Amino acid sequence: MSGHKGFLDHYHELIGTWTRKLRSRQQAEDLTHDAFVRVLENPREQVEQPRAYLHQTARNIAVDGFRREDRRQALALEAFDEAASSSDPEAYVHALELAESVERALAELPLNCRRVFIWQKIEGLTQAEIAERMGLTKNMVEKYMIRTLRHLREHLDVSA
Repeated sequence: MSGHKGFLDHYHELIGTWTRKLRSRQQAEDLTHDAFVRVLENPREQVEQPRAYLHQTARNIAVDGFRREDRRQALALEAFDEAASSSDPEAYVHALELAESVERALAELPLNCRRVFIWQKIEGLTQAEIAERMGLTKNMVEKYMIRTLRHLREHLDVSA
C-alpha cells in the first residue's frame, strides 16, 4: 500500500480539475472516487508518473460515461422517432416532456445513481454485473437503484 502514496497526493488536485471541467463538484468527487478505486484495485508493478496515470484514469472513466450518455440519448431519440412517426402528435409531445423530466430528475442525482439506473434500465445489465463493473457490493447497487427510483417517483409523480 505504500506505493499508493504518490496517488493520494493528487486527490484534491483531481477534484479541482474535474470540478472545472464538469462544472459540478459532486460529479468531480464521484469521478475522483471512481478513479482512485480503479487505480487502487488494479495495482501496477511500478507507475512512473502517478499524477499523469491518475488523470488519465479519470479521463478514461469520464469518456466512458459520456459514451454511455450518448448511447442513452440515441435510445431516447429512437423512441422519439417512433412516436413522431405515429399518427398521434399528443403521444410524441407527451414522450418528449416525460423524457425531459426524467433527464432533469436524473441530473439531480449523484453519478453512481445515474450509472446504476442507466446500466440496469437501459443497457439491461444485472445488479451483479453492475456491482462488479463499479467495484461495489450488490447491496450497494440495489440501494442506488432504490434511491434513484424513489427520486424519480417524487419528481415525476409517476410509477417508475
